[in-house]
Amino acid sequence: MRSSIGGPRVMLRRLREVMAEPVSAQERLDRIVVLVAANMVAEVCSVYVMRGDGSLELYATEGLKPEAVHHTVMRVGEGLVGVIAREAQPLNLPDARNHPSFTYFPETGEEIYQSFLGVPVLRGGQTLGVLVVQNMAPRTYSDEEVEALQTIAIVLAEMIAAGEIQTLASPGSELALQRPHHLYGRAFADGIGLGHAVVHEPRVEVSQLIAENVDEELRRLDAALESLKSSVDSLMQHPAFGEGQGEHVDILESYRMFARDRGWAKRIREAVGTGLTAEAAVERVQNDSRAQLLRQTDPYIRERLHDLDDLANRLLRELVGWSSHPSAAELPKDGILVARNMGPAELLDYDRERLRALVLEEGSATSHATIVARALGIPCIGQLDGVLDLVRSGDPVIVDGLSGEVHVRPPADIETAYVDQVRLRARRQKRYAELKDTPAVTRDGTAVCMQINAGLMVDMPHLAETGADGIGLFRTELQFMVAETFPRIGEQETFYRAVLDAADGRPVTFRSLDIGGDKILPYMRHAEERNPAMGWRAVRIALDRPALLKTQVRALLRATAGEDLKLMFPMIAEVAEFDAARALVNAELERLAHFDHPVPNTVHLGAMIEVPSLLWQLDEIAERADFLSVGSNDLFQFYYAVDRENTRLTDRFDPVSVPMLRALRTIVERAGAHDTPLTLCGELASHPLSAMALIGVGFRSISLAAAAMGPVKTMLLSVDAKHLQDWMGERLGRSGGNMRDDLLAYARDTGVEIDES
Repeated sequence: MRSSIGGPRVMLRRLREVMAEPVSAQERLDRIVVLVAANMVAEVCSVYVMRGDGSLELYATEGLKPEAVHHTVMRVGEGLVGVIAREAQPLNLPDARNHPSFTYFPETGEEIYQSFLGVPVLRGGQTLGVLVVQNMAPRTYSDEEVEALQTIAIVLAEMIAAGEIQTLASPGSELALQRPHHLYGRAFADGIGLGHAVVHEPRVEVSQLIAENVDEELRRLDAALESLKSSVDSLMQHPAFGEGQGEHVDILESYRMFARDRGWAKRIREAVGTGLTAEAAVERVQNDSRAQLLRQTDPYIRERLHDLDDLANRLLRELVGWSSHPSAAELPKDGILVARNMGPAELLDYDRERLRALVLEEGSATSHATIVARALGIPCIGQLDGVLDLVRSGDPVIVDGLSGEVHVRPPADIETAYVDQVRLRARRQKRYAELKDTPAVTRDGTAVCMQINAGLMVDMPHLAETGADGIGLFRTELQFMVAETFPRIGEQETFYRAVLDAADGRPVTFRSLDIGGDKILPYMRHAEERNPAMGWRAVRIALDRPALLKTQVRALLRATAGEDLKLMFPMIAEVAEFDAARALVNAELERLAHFDHPVPNTVHLGAMIEVPSLLWQLDEIAERADFLSVGSNDLFQFYYAVDRENTRLTDRFDPVSVPMLRALRTIVERAGAHDTPLTLCGELASHPLSAMALIGVGFRSISLAAAAMGPVKTMLLSVDAKHLQDWMGERLGRSGGNMRDDLLAYARDTGVEIDES
């Protein structure tokens, strides 16, 4: 490389001195461009920074006209600088003026310069700016010169990310990492959360960029790489992954392949050789890789981005000596937790009193963390691709769990609007709280049993807070999902006893383990399935592995000794499955009695109607079961053959439709014909409009989310059940279709209070 000062290492040493000087941000930038131009024997060195409006502004230059600084602005894709910003790739041209993207900006005076080298300023794969050198004479810059400029770009990226360059921005031209972002994801738990971001397992912030001793940095890098390889090998041998077969093993093999990729390690070593610390070298290589992968259209290639991100962060943790992420207990008083994904136990580590919302880059409505978030009453939004690149710990964030919107660094007017919404919701909640002791009786005197859904001890206070009649669905699998090992029978018995004590005499309906499918216990071996929701799960596992169900039943029978046990079985597809499950419970009862153990006063066994095949066995199941419960979530997705997690189908089918409501009315009629108690638990009962439809087809017992008790009870108190049922009967007798608009019109015409916000 042509250099008048002594090469890239000398330049980095002098750069370190410039960074340490107590000068303004503008002075520092001005000195950096002078230093780079002199070191690279370039007539011009310029820095362009990405503004909040997506344009590039000239922030400093050596060689172009000084008056162009903060006046020359171009769009991404405009001119050579704009092309570099768009493609996130260096551009090395011996004759820049003949390039098809060359654009002349007369205020800069750059028309006399022919050779051009520009590199993107990257952080986390996001382009923050462009660094350029130019010469009058035609020449192609060497690879070493390109690498030197990329190294300087890392320093500039850290200045921008730290907010130092923000002080230069003119009004309305905030920088990319400081500007507001309005993101759309999928709402998994409703509510509104305002607070400040806390990144779960945050990326390692590299503060020391320039090496004091390159040989020492290479030694540290080699040691960290060996440690990384060992940790990845340990992952492969984890007992949770069984005998080494299945798709998850293929994924880990791919992960291990990346960790042992010599090309990856070589690129990092070469970056260290330019004078960077090991941490800065990892950051530079990952920035380059990430920028390239983000611009790929092949979904498989883009998916590898997650592997590379995880590996780079693991390597950085090895280098800085982090054994784990910072303490989960260290939360601000209004924490908005942001994560790629997380387990339920990790979420429970955080202080609920300080947690305002959960934001997931991945996640699903039925993932363990989102289920726990709903139980905790925390707004949750997931499937926000790239959110971790835009959010830093401490950023103000607004989470709208109703619409699925997330506002990062929101403008003042947006924040004011949401503060007003929160106050309005608080007033509504106060009004709903005042209804907790009011009986759920419709306007014409029809009593409706209102119970809540639960699954953890943190749910139990909701009984008293809402005035619910009991728990219509207790998801027993959540205890297993948050545990690190399979709960022993004594632990299960203690837990169930604590649930009953907390219920304080109110009835609790336990659901037997609904595991399998997408609810995989981390300590259980499992095989990947193409259609897990319709696969080996729930009662199917219980009957194939009876020891699992026997242990749970035994614990439940012991916990309810001298009281009443209500237990229902999920995913019953044919009557014979219910008969087999009942036989197993009866055998356990006889066993306890044989050994003179105390037993429950009564045992009521129920079947969940979730599989459409049971609609043609309603008389048989109603005769055998002590009670029935409709699991509306699964029944709806199986009824319409629609994956609830498929975003393309989210809005295609409506559960408040004539075919679905006809099926529900048939269930009510057949259960009534056999005097079999019937409840519906699921999302349908948790929204005032669909709950009104349930009353209209004859349901008189529902189990819903605790947060929905107030709005749904308000609807019940204002509706005439007999009139509604007559109207529904006439409407369902007509042709099919969606009934949502008709139900809304009925509510308006008859004064039924519907609050769907």
